[in-house]
Amino acid sequence: MTFPTMESELKDLNSKPPQSKPAAAEIIHEEASTNDNLPLLKSDSTTPISSESIQELEKKYAAYVRSDVYGTMGRGELPIKEKVLLGLSLVTLVPIRVAAALTILILYYLICRICTLFSAPNREEDQEDYAHMGGWRRAVIVRCGRALSRALLFVLGFYWISETYRNSNTDDKSGTEEEVKNKTKEPEKPGVIVSNHVSHLDILYHMSSSFPSFVAKRSVAKLPLVGLISKCLGCVYVQRESKSSDFKGVSGVVTERIRDAHQNKSAPIMMLFPEGTTTNGDFLLPFKTGAFLAKTPVLPVILRYPYQRFSPAWDSISGVRHVIFLLCQFVNHIEVTRLPVYYPSQQERDDPKFYANNVRRLMASEGNLILSDIGLAEKRIYHAALNGLF
Repeated sequence: MTFPTMESELKDLNSKPPQSKPAAAEIIHEEASTNDNLPLLKSDSTTPISSESIQELEKKYAAYVRSDVYGTMGRGELPIKEKVLLGLSLVTLVPIRVAAALTILILYYLICRICTLFSAPNREEDQEDYAHMGGWRRAVIVRCGRALSRALLFVLGFYWISETYRNSNTDDKSGTEEEVKNKTKEPEKPGVIVSNHVSHLDILYHMSSSFPSFVAKRSVAKLPLVGLISKCLGCVYVQRESKSSDFKGVSGVVTERIRDAHQNKSAPIMMLFPEGTTTNGDFLLPFKTGAFLAKTPVLPVILRYPYQRFSPAWDSISGVRHVIFLLCQFVNHIEVTRLPVYYPSQQERDDPKFYANNVRRLMASEGNLILSDIGLAEKRIYHAALNGLF
């Protein structure tokens, strides 16, 4: 039930386009190619960068460096023991998991299809969804979606999920008198969940815990099986390649959705990954402001994937290799830290960038994550460099 390019995050409309940097590669789409022989980013043969060592690259682009047994890009030399385990898993574990995962996906698609029969989807701003459908239909979609998402995680080896809930300090009297009063009032429903982005598996976890709405590529809505499921989630679709005013329209839809979720208890909560792309799980990239433009409280969630052999992080590895190695690993782990709802001050409401930076620093501190100043542009350069070296 994972969606391609769900790392797609609402762009900061107020930020200027990044300054052009020395081109090390021809930048193409962010998502991994379905053909494992094609690089994520094409290397520029006219300007080879082999003079820069892998060690120097890893130091510069540390947020995207893999450190598991499979090595850089999942192409490292494996020990004999690992090769044997990999071979056994390919012929035994992988077929079972693929069959079970397809069964769960088809089952949920059928549930969504039945629940949406004779029901017209909501349409606004070139969007289409069933998220605001009420009654027993919505209840079945949400409950089954959460249960089957957890079942799918179980199939993928996440047998246990460690969840830690951090309580807010009610004795904290710091801040202005108005802010202290706000903290003592009845808790408000957050309009959006913000989370660090490590893997496509993040989507499954959040579906199993909160069943929120995501931002996804518009093409996701047309995919078999997954398309209908994304509409039931209430995904906001965006055309990443568009250079028109499309992003402004999507920004408005997302902001309205966040405010609606904050004010209406029955409305689905939004889920955004402010980093805009995935990391290796040890770092936290700069936040886009899309989740903070609505000026509503946010719920910060920190995800970590402890590992011994294969890291579930989708950083510098192709999509095909990532899926295969994940399916071959018998046990996977996920640790979740759910922070208290973050209520913005008046200064934060007036300055979304300030609001985003404060939440980012809090998440880094609570999750023992390293703050990094690089972003998606540097990730593309790093991938291109690796493809030029391998």
